[in-house]
Amino acid sequence: MKEFTINQNDAGQRLDKFITKTVKKLPLTLVYKYLRLKRIKVNGKRADAATRLNEGDTVQMYINDEFFEEKENENAFLKVKPMLDVVYEDENILLVYKKKGLIVHSDDKEDFNTLINHIKAYLYHKGEFDPEKENSFTPALCNRIDKNTEGLVLAAKNAESLRILNEKIKKREIKKSYVCIAHGLFSKKSGTFKNFLLKNERENRVYVYERPVPGAKESITKYQVIREKEDLSLVEVDLVTGRTHQIRAQFANAGHPLLGDAKYGTAEINKPFGDKSQALCAYKIEFKFETEGEILSYLNNKCFKLENPAIFQRFSDIYKN
Repeated sequence: MKEFTINQNDAGQRLDKFITKTVKKLPLTLVYKYLRLKRIKVNGKRADAATRLNEGDTVQMYINDEFFEEKENENAFLKVKPMLDVVYEDENILLVYKKKGLIVHSDDKEDFNTLINHIKAYLYHKGEFDPEKENSFTPALCNRIDKNTEGLVLAAKNAESLRILNEKIKKREIKKSYVCIAHGLFSKKSGTFKNFLLKNERENRVYVYERPVPGAKESITKYQVIREKEDLSLVEVDLVTGRTHQIRAQFANAGHPLLGDAKYGTAEINKPFGDKSQALCAYKIEFKFETEGEILSYLNNKCFKLENPAIFQRFSDIYKN
């Protein structure tokens, strides 16, 4: 039997959610079976899956030890020497600049050198995160950007902040703006792309449709051309929705693929510039709360941005010679 004491980061969760986060090897079917058999209890008493946990509660689990074995690389961040470019930090959130080439989460090619591992290591060395003292929570990213996209990434230091930030993003009360370099000159210097994106998991790319199709999600992107140089445009982009590869796919669909984008552009148009990664930067995050911000109310109307993102210099250097 193992017993867990509910701490501040665990409180407020449903019991079944707490169990799946805490005992990751335990299949969901067994979670519900063990609850029925009273092999999982709260404060020594029978509880159902929907029970809300309070700080100070105890959860007893009478299940096999094999389910508690630590997953390989679960604490991989302990092997990472933290290297972060912190833009803003307080007791609840962390806003960092991610360089091009760094992935945000582990994949089949990289387990250790990830943005989230650098964040966990940073907070661990500061004494703000200790996995030994947490049951179900770990610092988490609230937005993601591609490996070859640079820019701002927002992370939550505690469960309450993570819940609020995810809710605000879902309600579109956190505005994310990008700058990109696109091929071609725009006939309309500002406008909105509104269509539907369908993701192909096997190919790791999305396809654009002008009308709804099964599985596709509506995607809305606003843009404003801020500079032009021969046949390239520097464009500010505001995401109304946040879909996978949204900017890259929609700009390519409009006839303006991003400079250096091998997936949605072509080698032929990129070759003269020698760019091998998309010219895209997440440069600004604004907090525009329309509903109660709770412990994060102090962030309302705050704006954080990169004052001189590298992409501006990249655009200025093109055609210099």
